[in-house]
Amino acid sequence: MVGREVIGAHYGWRDWLLQRVTAVIMLVYLLFLLVTILRLHTFDYESWKALWARPAMRYGTVLFMLSALLHAWVGVRNIFMDYVKDTGVRLVLYVLVILTLVAYGVWTIQILWRA
Repeated sequence: MVGREVIGAHYGWRDWLLQRVTAVIMLVYLLFLLVTILRLHTFDYESWKALWARPAMRYGTVLFMLSALLHAWVGVRNIFMDYVKDTGVRLVLYVLVILTLVAYGVWTIQILWRA
């Protein structure tokens, strides 16, 4: 019998788990948002503004957005690791994606706390 030697730090496991956890968070938020919107008595500007003025909606949306950004980062990073072989090009793409995702996160917070 030949003994197997396990090599590696199980980085794929962490990425896999992060993708699943963020997907569940996004699904729960979207279901909550759908139920909340369906329960609105009127669908006008005032009720919409009142909905987003509630701290639970703001914090829930921030959690959703952070989950979406992490989910996107892991997916795009893995695509780059698999298909972009040149290290310099991959690094430039990483930086561009990180800057874009951070900008989206900041923009989300600005929108939510401006309303």
